[in-house]
Amino acid sequence: MGKTYIDTVKYLVYANLEIGGLVEKPDVVGAVFGQTEGLLGDELDLRELQKNGRIGRIEVDMQSRGGKTIGKIKLPSSLDMVETCILAAALETVDRVGPCDAKIIIEKVEDTRNLKRKQLVDRAKGLLKSLLINEIPESREISEMVRSEVKIAEISEYGPDKLPAGPGIDKLDAIVVVEGRADVVNLLKNDIANAVAVGGANVPPSLANLCREKEVTLFLDGDRGGDIIMTQLAEVADIDFVARAPVGKEVEELTRKELIKCMRSKIPFEQAMDELKNKGAVGGERRRYDDRREPRRFERRDDRFDRRDDRYSRPMSPPEPQQMFPKPPERSIEGIAAPLAPRTRLEQRQQAQAQAAAVQTSAPETEPVKTATAAPAVSAVPPELLSALGELENTLSARFYDSGFKIVKEIPVRDMIRSLEEVSELGAVVFDGIITQRLADLVEAKKAKVLVGIKMGNVSRKPAGLLVYTKS
Repeated sequence: MGKTYIDTVKYLVYANLEIGGLVEKPDVVGAVFGQTEGLLGDELDLRELQKNGRIGRIEVDMQSRGGKTIGKIKLPSSLDMVETCILAAALETVDRVGPCDAKIIIEKVEDTRNLKRKQLVDRAKGLLKSLLINEIPESREISEMVRSEVKIAEISEYGPDKLPAGPGIDKLDAIVVVEGRADVVNLLKNDIANAVAVGGANVPPSLANLCREKEVTLFLDGDRGGDIIMTQLAEVADIDFVARAPVGKEVEELTRKELIKCMRSKIPFEQAMDELKNKGAVGGERRRYDDRREPRRFERRDDRFDRRDDRYSRPMSPPEPQQMFPKPPERSIEGIAAPLAPRTRLEQRQQAQAQAAAVQTSAPETEPVKTATAAPAVSAVPPELLSALGELENTLSARFYDSGFKIVKEIPVRDMIRSLEEVSELGAVVFDGIITQRLADLVEAKKAKVLVGIKMGNVSRKPAGLLVYTKS
């Protein structure tokens, strides 16, 4: 019986067998050895190869059907590819098994090492995957680790209050004010280096002074605490824009994409305060620290005087005791001394009548008393501006027009204040937003005739000669 060295088997020869009679397995094996003996020489003789362990035991699997025998032959080989194929071709030369005709056809020659190769490749993939996941970090992870450490190391302190801030915050033109140190760290990790934190419930004087010199964006958390911080900062600092985190999130939790989206969606401070007042969260007006403008209480007194300036041309009733007396016009008689404050209602009436008579006698007869300029009628709005308002609705955009009502430029609403300060003269402004006192004053200063918006905000004094129109 031949030897079979399973460990050294390289190839398996599969053959189909068909015999015209009933035979046994030993008959088939004997026919194979007998009819191939001497056919290929001594070096490829099946008996010698089997004795030397070059080929394995010939396996035959047969079954009888209708007086015939069919089956399969399997021959293991440790020879090389060429010699194995020669042996396979030699099997097809067997044409008789015992007294019966036989036919053998080679089905295939299989390389048994393919299975080992597949197992090897699968195992190598598993080992490599485990190595990449558990042992070797990705280059991106290494970059993020290094960048995070560098950004945290860059955080500095500003002012005597040692507020957490980005490097060189006092040398930048624009700053972002956040609530705490963790917010500054998150902004630095995402390459926003001009951040400074309030650092507590009270606003430090150093931060208030810094806000007067820079363009300030207030970046708040999306909770009630953000509304409180904005209200406190509005009392002592000059803020230009407000950005908010999504509802229920804090600035320190935002990803890079969320931070960029929130910064791009910032709105003017006046609009943010109006929205906050509409919610009933806070009351009062914003306190501004601008030395170039008078306090608003004087503007209201002047405005009241302008509305009552034509009272000298028609009968008038004595003023109520609680009313403040208007400021005398510039052409009043020099040398009239200011009367002492009246103490009784009769003295108040007498003083009001005496002052009115003095102003009437001092005014030249040929020069009529000036009255406040009447605002244009709403129907005077050019139709192209009304259609432009419909086009800009829900786009957060603004359009500038020249004196002929031709479009000069179209910009986002958040950049409108800055762009207005850069131009010298305009004809009209149409934008998708809320009209505030600051915006109306700035448009009037640019000699514009029409200002069109979606809604009227907290405007205490409408500029004379400027047509202000809102959709609602």
